[in-house]
Amino acid sequence: MTENTQQADRRNRLLEAAAQEMIKFEQKENEFRRRDREERAAELRLPLDKFNLH
Repeated sequence: MTENTQQADRRNRLLEAAAQEMIKFEQKENEFRRRDREERAAELRLPLDKFNLH
């Protein structure tokens, strides 16, 4: 029974470590996407004052 408990504890620690790594990855990915979106938006800006928007 102790062996099963040890295996379960090890598995839980590995799952927790994997979950933490996934959270870090998702945060980096979200930051990358945000910066990329902002850069593309800045590149695509049009001089709106030249257009009559009404």
